[in-house]
Amino acid sequence: MARFPEAEQRILHKQVCMKCGAINAPKAERCRRCRSKELRIKAKEGRGV
Repeated sequence: MARFPEAEQRILHKQVCMKCGAINAPKAERCRRCRSKELRIKAKEGRGV
């Protein structure tokens, strides 16, 4: 992944809204754009090979 832990922290520790795709803070309970509660943690590994 990233070269150093500070970069990984900034890039990967976020939540993604399942409805609108907005990026949210890791502690968020609702989406900042559509106010939905359907949030998931951003994937830390690639999806594929």
